[in-house]
Amino acid sequence: MKYFFSLILFITALSSGQAQTTDSIPLGKITGTVVDSSSSEAVEFASIGLIDKSTGKIINGTITDSAGFFILEQVPNGTYQVGVRMVSYNDITLNNIIVSNEANDVSIGTVRIASPTSTVVVVEGKRDLITEEVDRIVYNAENDATNKGGDATDVLRKAPLLTVDMDGNLSMRGNSNVRVLINGKASALTASSVADALKQIPADQIKSVEVITSPSAKYDAEGSAGIVNIVLKKNTLQGFSLNVDASAGIRGSSLGLNGAYRTKKMGFSLGGHGRAGYNIPGSFENDQNAYDQNSGTSTRTIQQAHTQSVMGFGHYIFGWDYDIDSTNSINASVKYGMRQMNNSQTALSSHSYQNEVLINESHRDVKTVNANQSVDVNLTYTHLFKQPRKEFSILGLYSRNNSDNNFTNRILNNADWSQVNSRLKNENHGYNQESTIQMDYQQPLSKNQLLEVGAKNIYRQVYSKYEFFTALGADGAYSPIGNDSLNNTFRYNQNITAGYASYTLNFLKTYTLKAGLRYEYTTINAQYQEDREVTIPSYGVLVPSLNVSKKLENGNMVKASYNRRIQRPSMQFLNPNVQASNPYNITVGNPELRPEYSNNYELSYSTYFGRSSATVSGFMRNTEGSIQAVRDVRGDTIHTTYANIGNENAYGLNLFSNISLSNRFTLGGGIDLYYAVLSNNNPDPFYNASNEGWVLGGRINGSFDIARGWGLQWFAFYRGNQVQLQGYQTSFGMYSLNLRKDFNKKKGSIGFGAENFFTPSIKIRTQLDSPLLTQSSSNVMYNMNFKINFSYRIGKMTTEKKSRKKTINNDDLKTNSDNNSQ
Repeated sequence: MKYFFSLILFITALSSGQAQTTDSIPLGKITGTVVDSSSSEAVEFASIGLIDKSTGKIINGTITDSAGFFILEQVPNGTYQVGVRMVSYNDITLNNIIVSNEANDVSIGTVRIASPTSTVVVVEGKRDLITEEVDRIVYNAENDATNKGGDATDVLRKAPLLTVDMDGNLSMRGNSNVRVLINGKASALTASSVADALKQIPADQIKSVEVITSPSAKYDAEGSAGIVNIVLKKNTLQGFSLNVDASAGIRGSSLGLNGAYRTKKMGFSLGGHGRAGYNIPGSFENDQNAYDQNSGTSTRTIQQAHTQSVMGFGHYIFGWDYDIDSTNSINASVKYGMRQMNNSQTALSSHSYQNEVLINESHRDVKTVNANQSVDVNLTYTHLFKQPRKEFSILGLYSRNNSDNNFTNRILNNADWSQVNSRLKNENHGYNQESTIQMDYQQPLSKNQLLEVGAKNIYRQVYSKYEFFTALGADGAYSPIGNDSLNNTFRYNQNITAGYASYTLNFLKTYTLKAGLRYEYTTINAQYQEDREVTIPSYGVLVPSLNVSKKLENGNMVKASYNRRIQRPSMQFLNPNVQASNPYNITVGNPELRPEYSNNYELSYSTYFGRSSATVSGFMRNTEGSIQAVRDVRGDTIHTTYANIGNENAYGLNLFSNISLSNRFTLGGGIDLYYAVLSNNNPDPFYNASNEGWVLGGRINGSFDIARGWGLQWFAFYRGNQVQLQGYQTSFGMYSLNLRKDFNKKKGSIGFGAENFFTPSIKIRTQLDSPLLTQSSSNVMYNMNFKINFSYRIGKMTTEKKSRKKTINNDDLKTNSDNNSQ
């Protein structure tokens, strides 16, 4: 640790020495900030040129930082022009900038640059679908018409470095330990299930997706793969507007209304979106061999069923913000969401064999119902000081997600499937409740140094009540099963107290260093009903982070980073409820799980040529104590739980690019390639497992403006075979095409979309092999879709409003149970 602080002090001294040398020369400097003319967001990497007015030659230059700020130093007395150039924006030149003995520190203030076809009121011009900032990659989803009518899973598949499987499970660079934020805030909904949360967020409401691979100390220490921030659309202009979005297709329909009103210092927003999914058939097949050590017998079970899915989602938000004066502001929001997914397996048939002799046969109808309601209440106060970039904020968040995960089995008569012999039901009601308070303060130490400090406390309460019932016949009364392992109540209370310090330094003109430390202390109290406690020791973790970047000519950049992360288990891994909708494959959580620890290294290079860009990055990740599945055989049933027994290493490359072939034709895409090495370090030869191999994925998108308001956009995604601890999962791909027509001065649009129109179904097979079991299971989903999209904007927004606001990031908890440890 002492070497870490010594490095900071050394570079600070070097920077101070530079400042003294510069101050000794009687030369001036020019400063300013570059922002987007429509959103007022800072524009990073903009090229700044100092032009001698008498000769017309560029005599000095620099590039804007992450805050859009720039400094032109050692400027002799004279009259100059300052030119600003940025990919996807119009060039701009500022005239008659005078540096003299009387005025040698010249601030030209805020420079607003616009895209080629933008206006002050509404942004109609195109921005790149993919842009890069110092610590993140941004996918500008609002510019992609193929997103109409979908949900967040459709949007995230198009973002660089991310993969979303057919069940909605998210991973970054092959690691499923991704923390998802919404508008920079955590939610109890995402803490319970990321896959379910993504399906609840309508694609039409998403402005952009920020992929943060190397979070600074300011972010929570959790999320070993990184952080994904979903930014929803909002309006910061004066006046009134109402947006209507609708979509109807053969697999689903949606309707959304979003209104905003702002007058002077106060603004309101109110929006709602509902979506229904239907007509989603499929099939399920499973062939497994299970070896029981106790009896010494091997049983083969073959299963198959037809599947059907029906789902409904709702997402509603009310927002309010008030500028008390020029330095104080308050903003608040209330979000409410609901979700219900009904999945059924019709006539699930199971045949078990020993020595090729049928020993058991069963047929059942299986129905699972997953429903939840969530509410998030957020309040933020921000104080801005007169000194630029100096500010203080206090943030509070209350979030709760109520969930019900139930299944029902109707066991059919083997001779007559129309007769129901008995029924089995599991009801699992639970909630995840979080109360958070956070304070942040940032202080510029000089023109090129910034110090950020803060503290945070999260109090999380998790509850799970689970019960099993049986009944005779099709309509007999249910009675509970008297077994504590099947009927119980589990409470898991967690308190996390954290503090951080982050230091940013710009030095040697083209270098930026951002270093930080974060400490988190966690206490846990867990118990079953009747005070049967689970002993889990408290623990603290010190998390360093380091990011270094160098700006090259023409906006090119080299970046290197290191960070250490932890990953706490979520309720998906902890829940002791026995998930037994399929009686031959049972899963139960482990309340005594500990967190994972990861070290992440990354090196990247970005280059810009004309209006195009490309980025290549290499990464290495090492995870210790990873949470992995432990599979055992009990009779003819595979029993799965979880333990901290694994090591995971990944080494990979990512390449993505945006190419503007003309003002009307753009292409973008990327390739993700990594080598995964997995092991569980179990000394028992029956349970020891390891695996390794290459994983390849990629995506491509494009758009073409035809003429007279007509436009064409397309997208394709592919994920290769996925390496898992005891086997693999086969590849799959998706694609879409959208034709759009704008009308009434682009206030409205109507479009026709087609998805997977050459391949009506997708089949994904999972293969597992160990000394105790062999399993090959497959799921088929029919997802070919045709849809019509419609959107219209009513009202007029007139002037812009710029405000700095803070948000809460509860970026913790391992939430994706479908990980590489399988």
